[in-house]
Amino acid sequence: MDTSEAEQLIVQAYEAWDAEDWLTAAGLFERVLAHYPDTSKSPVWWYDAALAHKFLRDWQKAYELGREAAARAPRGEGDPAYWNLGIAATIRRDWATARDAWEGFGIQLPPGEGEIDGRFGPACVRLDTDGEREVVWIDRLCPTRGRVMNVPVTGGRRFGEIVVHDGEPKGHRVIEGREYPVFEELLLFQTSELTTLTATVNAGEVADLDALVELFDRHGYGAEPASGFEVLCACCSEGTHEQERKTHAGAQQVSFGAPEEEARRLLGQWAAQTPTGRSWSGLTLVG
Repeated sequence: MDTSEAEQLIVQAYEAWDAEDWLTAAGLFERVLAHYPDTSKSPVWWYDAALAHKFLRDWQKAYELGREAAARAPRGEGDPAYWNLGIAATIRRDWATARDAWEGFGIQLPPGEGEIDGRFGPACVRLDTDGEREVVWIDRLCPTRGRVMNVPVTGGRRFGEIVVHDGEPKGHRVIEGREYPVFEELLLFQTSELTTLTATVNAGEVADLDALVELFDRHGYGAEPASGFEVLCACCSEGTHEQERKTHAGAQQVSFGAPEEEARRLLGQWAAQTPTGRSWSGLTLVG
């Protein structure tokens, strides 16, 4: 392949890119890279080929091409080639490559080998379940994985599951003046064994409802009052949204992420702590 043909193929690749024809674009980049792997422009082509396969959710190809892109990227300067490789390596559970990629990007990881189980702070993830979207809070375990800390209302999703999310925020949530990013879910990494249940709960005071949520939280479970759920349009969800406390006292549905026997025990314990103003009924398994 001469340079003239290569240049034409690169033009076609970016035309396909603009049309979001990721498979064609990636194939054209790869054809050129097979002959010109190390020209001055090759690092960009390796990166774009890997990125196209990321868009296609072809994680094996994103991993293979991402390794080539990262091998040609400067370390410690926040080069996105390392971030995309970190995502693909995480999904493949290649922890050595993932760790090297995050460090290549410039992120300091907790010491050790194997799976990364760090404390990267709270954030939000927009779950995508067959087109049904819901924003939940996560506890970030690494730069791209987080444990779901809400009880999702979306069928089939559970409190405590671990998701892989993208690196570019699509929206923010502001709570008490602090801004948190909202990331897009890429895939469900690890399911949760905790079932989802609902019950009708009567709380005489907001403090009673808070006590119920805190009780479940102390035991590693989730409790989600329906009054705290908020529906946003796509534009607002993907923008910067100031989130205010909306839970209220009275009778309402509460969702739980917990084994049924434990949920009954904790609900009973909660109700017994105050003689009046606390009651529950109709604990039901969801899904």
